[in-house]
Amino acid sequence: MRDADQSAALRDQVAAAHAAGGSLEICGGGSKRFYGRESDTPGPVLETVGHRGVVHYAPTELVVTARAGTPIREINAVLSENGQQLPFEPPELDGDATVGGTLAAAFSGPARPWCGAVRDHVLGTRVINGRGKLLRFGGEVMKNVAGYDVSRLMVGAMGTLGLVLEASLKVLPKPEREVTLAFHMERSDALVFMNGLGDRPLPLTGAVFHGGIVYLRLAGSAAAVSVAMSELSGEELPSSDAIWRSLREFEHPFFDTKLPVWRIALPALAEPELPGEVLIDWGGGQWWLRSDAPVATIRDPVSALGGHATLFRGGDRGGEVFHPLPPAMAALQERIRRAFDPAGVFNPGRMVAVAG
Repeated sequence: MRDADQSAALRDQVAAAHAAGGSLEICGGGSKRFYGRESDTPGPVLETVGHRGVVHYAPTELVVTARAGTPIREINAVLSENGQQLPFEPPELDGDATVGGTLAAAFSGPARPWCGAVRDHVLGTRVINGRGKLLRFGGEVMKNVAGYDVSRLMVGAMGTLGLVLEASLKVLPKPEREVTLAFHMERSDALVFMNGLGDRPLPLTGAVFHGGIVYLRLAGSAAAVSVAMSELSGEELPSSDAIWRSLREFEHPFFDTKLPVWRIALPALAEPELPGEVLIDWGGGQWWLRSDAPVATIRDPVSALGGHATLFRGGDRGGEVFHPLPPAMAALQERIRRAFDPAGVFNPGRMVAVAG
């Protein structure tokens, strides 16, 4: 598919839906249809996959700007030619993941605690709001990101605030060397071990525990990685990228299940008793759980520890997929949604049920 700017056509579709009192279901590559709630009142599909292409890329300025329908795989290929990468490691999902969908779902890979999340790398966006108006927020360099950073509101909003036309993202050089070390230990010991790594000057970009093994990824200058390897010991794996790619793309054997899969955020060293098999990523900050246990059995112990649990895949997609917010926060988010999309044109119900 060739690069194309479909901004005008997309704006016309949004304006028409707003005028008719209708709604639209935003869809790019379709790689994340499994995620979020089922729309309460699904409207016609607003296709963005044809609105694609790199608009601007300045390797020396460490920034790339691309249209919403541009596949992440293409972005990665362009950056790789210049020895650069998207540090938050978004999944490619068989090549179907796009820039717009990555922002909407806020998917970050194993490096997220050390290199930042999706929203940390968004410098600017062009957006169509629910009235069909074209808006621009932020810019293409850090000095343009001042005041209230509206662009980052689009990250994780599941398309409910507006249609992202393009985004400018910070990029970083690829590391000179990358290795993965393995350590055998019990879960409680693993949590203490991974949490303690934060106090040490290590070139760490990954820490995951599963099946009685902690896997650490070291990435940076060859000298820094060598020093860290000597300090940590551990068993060096022959293929450093395999486990991290499987986690990033949700291809790890853990995800090969017909059970509902939960994504759980927890404070450091928290260790809830959960009904099912777990995989612990992000150095202990993100737990994956596969379980068909009742929702309360999962969310209650997580909430008691100050965390939150999202039904990532499977299960009841018409229920509360995302962890319920405190009333004040829920009211604030609803006010923001109404400011951007007062008539509820975009993806109604994809995050929370539409009040009826």
